[in-house]
Amino acid sequence: MDDMQLDVLREIGNIGAGNATTALAKLVNAKIDMKVPRVALVDFPNLSSTIGNEEDLMVAVLVTLSGDIKGMMMFMMDKKSTVFLIEQMLAGSGMEVGDEFGDMEMSVIGELGNIISGSYLTALSSLLNMSIDMSIPYTAVDMAAAIISVPAIEFGKVGDEVLLIQTDFGDDFDVNGYFILIPELESYGKILSALGM
Repeated sequence: MDDMQLDVLREIGNIGAGNATTALAKLVNAKIDMKVPRVALVDFPNLSSTIGNEEDLMVAVLVTLSGDIKGMMMFMMDKKSTVFLIEQMLAGSGMEVGDEFGDMEMSVIGELGNIISGSYLTALSSLLNMSIDMSIPYTAVDMAAAIISVPAIEFGKVGDEVLLIQTDFGDDFDVNGYFILIPELESYGKILSALGM
């Protein structure tokens, strides 16, 4: 991809993540500012180390995409950020979030992922004037390398690079989370074509 195409993809990431950040702020009733997204094409083998320490414990919500755009989208956060968001969502319930996530915490994570991913894809769908559907969210708590291996195995068959749109957001509390958009190879062309590239 040339610089102009990457700039277009960066803007897509900016709009999608902005929409998701607004939804997240409403969800947890807190002010959340988004940092400028970083867009890069990254080799699958280097993806987990690009995100951080491969052995860091991460929480991920993965959805598969269908419709005009096919592929996967993953939203990842470190555990500390996840605990903060769960506590915000359960505020007033009297529940405490422990070191181990139980059914209630995993349910909240799934709901978080559903709303954040849905908001991101709604913006993307509107921008591209395309229909993009998503599956129910799959949630996982594991080391970064183990989580990244799921899309790497699936999409390593059709290409060796992934589009990483990393978006950190936070204000009073820095939420270390980001999106990884993994369209199938054919869908890259559709996205750029829809934008007149």
